[in-house]
Amino acid sequence: MSSTYAWTVIVGMAVANYSLRFIPIAWLSRLKLPPLVERWLSFIPVSVMAALVVGEVLRPDGRWLPPLENPYLLAAIPTALVYYKWRSFLGTTVVGILLFLVIKALLG
Repeated sequence: MSSTYAWTVIVGMAVANYSLRFIPIAWLSRLKLPPLVERWLSFIPVSVMAALVVGEVLRPDGRWLPPLENPYLLAAIPTALVYYKWRSFLGTTVVGILLFLVIKALLG
C-alpha cells in the first residue's frame, strides 16, 4: 500500500466523518427544540460512556472473569463510590488508577 493511498483514505474518512457529524449539528443548532427532546438528547453522552465503560469492566479483553478475580470490577466499584461522594473527576481518576494497580498486584 502506498503512502498516497493511505493518506487519501485517511483524508476521505476525516471528511466523511466531519460532514456526517457537522451537518446535523449545524442544522439542529438553528432549531428551537422542545424541552423534552433537549432533555432526552442530554442523556446520550452519559449513556454512550456507560456502555463503553461497563463493557470493558465486565469483559476485559473480551472475556468474562469471575467477579472476585476481575481487577477492573473490583477497582470500579469503590471508584464509583468515590465519584458519588466527592464528584471530582480528577480525584476519581487518580483513585481508580491507584486502586486498579494495587488490586492487580494483589491478584497477581
